[in-house]
Amino acid sequence: MADLSGGLEPVPVALWPPGEAPPVFQYSPDSVAGADAEMDPSEVTFPGCPCRSRSCLAPACPCLCRGHNYRGLCLRGAGQGRFARPVFECNALCGCGERCQNRVVQRGLHLRLQVFRTPSKGWGVRTLEFIPRGTFVCEYAGEVLGWAEARRRTRAQSPQDPNYILAVREHLHSGRVLETFVDPTHVGNVGRFLNHSCEPNLFMVPVRVDSMVPRLALFAATDIPAGEELCYDYSGRSHNPPGNSREHEPLEQDNRLRKPCYCGSSTCASFLPWDSSLFATPGSSP
Repeated sequence: MADLSGGLEPVPVALWPPGEAPPVFQYSPDSVAGADAEMDPSEVTFPGCPCRSRSCLAPACPCLCRGHNYRGLCLRGAGQGRFARPVFECNALCGCGERCQNRVVQRGLHLRLQVFRTPSKGWGVRTLEFIPRGTFVCEYAGEVLGWAEARRRTRAQSPQDPNYILAVREHLHSGRVLETFVDPTHVGNVGRFLNHSCEPNLFMVPVRVDSMVPRLALFAATDIPAGEELCYDYSGRSHNPPGNSREHEPLEQDNRLRKPCYCGSSTCASFLPWDSSLFATPGSSP
């Protein structure tokens, strides 16, 4: 069976149906720096922990100062409503071993996933095996952009183009807002094929490993049976605390720029969420 990742993932990414393939793009398991990125996602800027054990323990490990992040491959607290705690994994400069329990997202894909042709949504992703609630599924990787380039690319899109550019906004206690724009149009991983759902079975958590540039990690919001399509909420409202959203409220009066939603859920909003701030003129409020 064809491997969409070309051997770049620990587990092959299957394609269906045979003989068909999505438009050509460069597969990358990790995000890369885009045209005007302020930071290179591959650069190691965090200091490592001094732990010398095979696996770090809280509260002795500075990477775990907020408590343990994982239980096996599952995010702790993922089944307890909205998830708000920052997640920092041990990094390349840490003294702990590669099998440290605080290294999950950085290890890459571990589930058997399949990119498949859907009846009405183009390409999608489904799981070929059962996924327990809270399990890390995959990243949403692509080019990390600055606001100006993200705005330029968004404004250049037509309604027929795929809805790819993702805007993540993290609201800090200080009042500061951290923005991350990821575009997997030309460079990306299996996450670029995930469709939106108004009732998703995945949720996204920014996970930091080597630097302040987060890895956009997707976890199972519920137990997911084999064969089910994997989807997340493009707006960021599902399973995220108020204020930590991925989209601004849509401009309901201008549906010409919006794409229809085909998720088929009972709460479907009819249109895909989108970020109206990227259509704002320079100097105006988003």
